[in-house]
Amino acid sequence: QVQLVESGGGSVQAGGSLRLSCAASFTYNSYCMAWFRQAPGKEREGLANIYIVTRTPYYAASVKGRFTISLDNAKNIYLQMNSLRPEDAAMYYCAAGRIKGPNCPRNPGEYTYWGQGTQVVVSS
Repeated sequence: QVQLVESGGGSVQAGGSLRLSCAASFTYNSYCMAWFRQAPGKEREGLANIYIVTRTPYYAASVKGRFTISLDNAKNIYLQMNSLRPEDAAMYYCAAGRIKGPNCPRNPGEYTYWGQGTQVVVSS
């Protein structure tokens, strides 16, 4: 089983930074870790993912160059968010799921385990 515990959300000014953390425990290998966000009235959006074996990251176009996903030796994942914009305001979730093909999935329905969510507010 995978347990995920998120932290790091908060309120920042536009142009500022936040670092989200997700403490993870694993019983299986071949897992993908991912960050998603969901604003009110919008679909859950995949932002970044990383395969824990190869550490190869993927980024959505909306965050590429601003956000960085990383994984430490304890299998915790992080999302460093820079140059935040008001449209980045959302509930942010970390997730874990098994890899099936050569790449980690991008859709939220492919992920089995989820953190509780952490709120990010960006003021202008």
